[in-house]
Amino acid sequence: MGNCFETVRKSAAEIAPSELIKGSPVIKLYGPPNSIATSYIRFALLHKPVSLQFIPSETHETPVLIFQSEVVTGSVETMLRYLDGKFPDPPLTITTSNNVGGWYGGTTPMVVWVVVLQHRSLMWHLERMVRWAEDMAARGGKARGDPAMGSPRMEVKKFGRNYSQLLQMLLEHAQMEEKVVFPILESADRGLSKVANEEHARDLPLMNGIKEDIKSIGVLDSGSPVYQEFVSNLSSRLKTLKEHCKEHFEEEEKELLPMMEAVELSKSQQEKVMQQCMDVMRETHSHLFRFFMEGLRPLDAMQYLDMIKRYCDNVRVSLMLHMIVDAPH
Repeated sequence: MGNCFETVRKSAAEIAPSELIKGSPVIKLYGPPNSIATSYIRFALLHKPVSLQFIPSETHETPVLIFQSEVVTGSVETMLRYLDGKFPDPPLTITTSNNVGGWYGGTTPMVVWVVVLQHRSLMWHLERMVRWAEDMAARGGKARGDPAMGSPRMEVKKFGRNYSQLLQMLLEHAQMEEKVVFPILESADRGLSKVANEEHARDLPLMNGIKEDIKSIGVLDSGSPVYQEFVSNLSSRLKTLKEHCKEHFEEEEKELLPMMEAVELSKSQQEKVMQQCMDVMRETHSHLFRFFMEGLRPLDAMQYLDMIKRYCDNVRVSLMLHMIVDAPH
């Protein structure tokens, strides 16, 4: 599974955002820099195999795309359809052929899609951390990996920083379910979420233990037998955490989340639930937002952003978008 910034990869361990591809088509974008619409189009273009020349312009009330001799303006939806028409892979808009997940269809509450997409991002990052740890264990501190990672000690610091971000997301996701999602199900069927809550508590010692392992590895001499033993144990414990999370997420998606439809939330209730979810996920949706979105496929990333736009105030949405589009690429 790819992520939404995966056009060019510098390292198997360190996620790199999309970069300008030599010889790729050039698209010019004019628009007010603080406009949500402008930032949204810039975000969309991160996924496409193009080189973007963004020209901030307060004289344009809405974004304007220029590609070769074609000038495109109008609604965000119009511009996305144009981009998908010119550069179909990866798609950014829902069509009959790619609507496998049933987005916005039927009676499925929006909060269900929030949970599912968060699961996808978390699993992507967990799988990535496992691969990274396996690579470190295979080298055992005796050989360096990608030069971009620096020395073994520098690599461990980067690994620890990435794990801390992932841990924060895992904890906030669990809190969102415990404080918002599960109580809705409990109100309809007492005891329904008991096992899911217990599984959250079960994995906490493992999560914290991994964090302590990384700290210990950071002060050990790379290449020593103790270092090799600790890195090998770290790899095994991460693998266990990934397997636990995968099993837990699959159980929720198969057994618990489908029951949300039976609760029959009204439109106003759904809006309240979504606001509550966004409030609990405040850290993930602030300084960790870019990290979170890296774990989503382009189409999923666009749909998640659509939900954010729908249920968050404009100031918050603008800040979140700028965290991505104005970050060094």
